[in-house]
Amino acid sequence: MRSATLQALLSCLLGLLLLACVDPEDLVLHGTVDIIVVDGTVNNLAEPQFIRLTYARADRLTGRSGNLPITKASVEVWEDSARVIACHETTDGVYQLPADFKGQVGHAYQLRFTLTDGSQYVSTQQLMPATAPINKIRAQFNLNSLSPSVRGYYTSGHDIFIELQDPIEQRNYYRWDLVDYEPQYWCRSCEQGFYNIYNVIEDYHGIYRSGPDLYEACYYPPYVYIGDFVYGRTFDYRCRTQCWEILPSYAVTLFDDQYSNGGLIPNFKVAGVPFYQHGPCLVQVRQSSLTVDAYRYYKLFQAQTQNTGGLADTPPTAPVGNVHNVASPNQVVVGYFTATGVYTKPIYIDRQDYQGVPLGLDLTNGYSKFIGGELFYALNGREVTPEPAPGSNTRPLFLDGTPRPPTALCAPLDQRTPVKPAGWPN
Repeated sequence: MRSATLQALLSCLLGLLLLACVDPEDLVLHGTVDIIVVDGTVNNLAEPQFIRLTYARADRLTGRSGNLPITKASVEVWEDSARVIACHETTDGVYQLPADFKGQVGHAYQLRFTLTDGSQYVSTQQLMPATAPINKIRAQFNLNSLSPSVRGYYTSGHDIFIELQDPIEQRNYYRWDLVDYEPQYWCRSCEQGFYNIYNVIEDYHGIYRSGPDLYEACYYPPYVYIGDFVYGRTFDYRCRTQCWEILPSYAVTLFDDQYSNGGLIPNFKVAGVPFYQHGPCLVQVRQSSLTVDAYRYYKLFQAQTQNTGGLADTPPTAPVGNVHNVASPNQVVVGYFTATGVYTKPIYIDRQDYQGVPLGLDLTNGYSKFIGGELFYALNGREVTPEPAPGSNTRPLFLDGTPRPPTALCAPLDQRTPVKPAGWPN
């Protein structure tokens, strides 16, 4: 997946920065290393489009790394240096373009954002190129589909192949990724808390009633003691409506048509889809045309994250992206903002040709007894633990008769959708 690949690169980068800090006084004085990470693409599709801003942070003493969302930034996309498209923050560090926004092929786009401390960042202009259509698409199960493996051992999945007629009139740089829609039955997990549809009023410790305001979230008691029903527990809640988990690409495929310009590109593998569960899925293959600079960046990015080996190998460095600090151009900023023409083609995979076992099998305890349990285990590495049914002492006590357990919304919308994906057969 793109985010997983980005994290791999950041871990390598932060490790290098930590190794460079050899002065003991410097370790104590500075404490952490923060690097701005930009992940943003605009395209020509009528779909939600997001810009993600985070800090990659590594502690100089422990070496532990993590992400911190950049919140309350002012984020804009400029079209042709004239039209300003303001983005709004939907969740921490995620900035969405207007719902009716759709990029136009042949127009230039630039990202500009300002942090709360006043520092300003801009990207280079990106001219959105057109892309060719996908003629044919097919899927085939392969026990060795995924490289690198998932969790260091799992490789089974479906290979996705396409056929493409490459345009002859121009040099084309392609990128393929995908979005995998998996039926999801469990929409919210609450660690040391519980889900409620309306706001929670706690009359006494452990005794509640529902208020009048819509809440739709996990409620976390302000005080939790050993023996409380939520102590050390995580409860999972069923989806209220039909729902699909949105899983982005496991890997990215790139192609330069230098040696096939204008020819037919047949039977070309563009992606692998992990065998998460026995149930069907729908895969939307996304074919993007890149600018030459964006292609070079992603090619280097791919090499740094997929081809690193053991300790004897040369350690990877961070590819320099196209975003810089206006006042301090030498500041390291990781990531790339680009504009791409995108063509999408869906394929429904019933998974009836599978072999072996899915990623969602618990090798110790066997298959889940809950519907949707295989996908849940594949994504979370544990069995579903629903809130206990009425009559149990290990559930929240609502004196007003609030029905328990509730169902949860199919959300957040950048990770799940209640809308049936185009191409789903029923």
